[in-house]
Amino acid sequence: MKENALRYAGTLISTVAIVIIGFLTPLVLAETIDCILGNEPSSLPEFLLVPIRALGGREFFRANLWLMGLILVALNVLNGVFSFAKGRLNAQTSETIALSLRRKLYDHLQKLPFSYHVKAETGDLIQRCTSDVDTIRRFLSMELMEVVNTLLMVTIALSMLITRSVKITLISMVLVPFLFWFAMWFFKKVRSSFRESDEAEGKLSAVLQENLSGVRVVRAFGQQEREVEKFSAANDDLKKKNRRLTDLLAIYWGGGDALSMGQQMLTLLVCVYYASQGEISVGTLIIFTNYIGMLLFPIRQLGRTLSGAGKALISMERIQEILHAPAEPEEPDAITPDLDGDIVFDHVSFAYPDDGVPVLHDVSFTIPAGKTAAILGGTGSGKSTLVYLLQRLYEPTSGVITIGGVDISKVDRKHLRRHVGLILQEPFLYSKSIRDNVGIALKSPEEKDVVHAADIAAATGFISRADKGWDTLVGERGVTLSGGQKQRIAIARTLLKDNNILIFDDSLSAVDTETDASIRSALRHEKKGVTTLIISHRVTTLSQADMILVLEDGRITQQGSHGELAAQEGLYQRINRIQSVLEEELQQACLAEQQAAFTGEVN
Repeated sequence: MKENALRYAGTLISTVAIVIIGFLTPLVLAETIDCILGNEPSSLPEFLLVPIRALGGREFFRANLWLMGLILVALNVLNGVFSFAKGRLNAQTSETIALSLRRKLYDHLQKLPFSYHVKAETGDLIQRCTSDVDTIRRFLSMELMEVVNTLLMVTIALSMLITRSVKITLISMVLVPFLFWFAMWFFKKVRSSFRESDEAEGKLSAVLQENLSGVRVVRAFGQQEREVEKFSAANDDLKKKNRRLTDLLAIYWGGGDALSMGQQMLTLLVCVYYASQGEISVGTLIIFTNYIGMLLFPIRQLGRTLSGAGKALISMERIQEILHAPAEPEEPDAITPDLDGDIVFDHVSFAYPDDGVPVLHDVSFTIPAGKTAAILGGTGSGKSTLVYLLQRLYEPTSGVITIGGVDISKVDRKHLRRHVGLILQEPFLYSKSIRDNVGIALKSPEEKDVVHAADIAAATGFISRADKGWDTLVGERGVTLSGGQKQRIAIARTLLKDNNILIFDDSLSAVDTETDASIRSALRHEKKGVTTLIISHRVTTLSQADMILVLEDGRITQQGSHGELAAQEGLYQRINRIQSVLEEELQQACLAEQQAAFTGEVN
């Protein structure tokens, strides 16, 4: 902050110096023409006339006219030096602020609750963290100092002109109120246009990000034309919003130029007339024609400055929407216990905050420490919600969840999530190598630990067959890998950490039954003391669990072992029968195919 304050002070000093030099240049010309070449009395203040008289006054400068040229050159050199300093300091300050703002945004996004990210559009968030921050940076580096520049130039110009001639000054200001009103009108109009344009750009970014993320799905279902239409609609909407914005800009700059040029022409004609009548000197004519331009230009630029301020204000509002979004509350009194006991859901109910519709109803069960529990349920039954609650991504509406007798609402969130390993059905992979994606769970993982985790996840086979082995790049979100391969890398990544609890949220769905069995067998051998929760629809996976929970419409309707539930009337029995019939039919089909192939070979 201190560095930024010093840089802004330097920028302010440079701005003031540039403005003063800008006014001195025509003043030197006027003094040269009127007082040195002519015989008009000097209009310079007394403190400047004292050293001039000491040098020899008017006669000295007439004899050394080259000094006036040297003064003009020196003023231009100084103007260049201060302009460089202003630009450099301004850029450094704005970039530093933008850097700080981006960091603050990113840090806050990491602290926002899961519920925020579920609703937010990724493309729009990206635009707010990049485009909107850059808009503020441009305003700080360009428009902000223009406000200071405008105030200085208008104040000094008016003061200098009034001392020369009040009458001509008033005539020279005839169109200024109209120019000022025009700038205010433009600001009001352009502000809403900037917001509409930013929102349209955010929607376009969201459509683009969604399409690129799901490009395989789009191609698989042949929906390229539909996606192109969706993108075109968002693109056309942005074009319309930007067209309205550019139309407003064109109207303002055209109208502003017309008013400015009209006022300058009027001033020039009036000054020429009064100069021809002998009421003002040629030097005064030069000062008026120069100073009126210096007066009108910042007022004309006021529209641009205000529009930049309006756009920056909209961008800041959009950024503030993120920064003001409540983060997960700090928990100074949170505890960090050993999470290695029984998992107990005690009369837990839950409804999502947005709609208030209950998702879980009075759910109660106990998973003994070190045991494996499986959950079966239809879509929307609340399976994933149980996982969210166990990781404290949401808090129960009522009831208590404990691990080892400790209420998890009192446990530090980071500590809890570090000890509860979650593997999702659709795992996220980074655009890095296989080694990086597995090893990312730890800061500096040992190679042998990475390989061992991959062995448990049955991933070393396909990794060794890959072109570059462990150094093979997986592409964005693992686009070069199959669903089963991505799931196995995600499993290996989670197993690399020393978790007390493992949750498989349908994360074995994309692997074949043989690989599924291999992974579960390795887990039982390697992770004996780990409590495991498996969400699956595959009975062969569910049957190996120590206990099975059947979840229907947010309620536990059945609970027991595979043998017990297979004998009970209910959802589990129905699914078990269906899958048994399908497996039997598949086996018969394979057997028939083998027999047909054998008969063909014999014949």
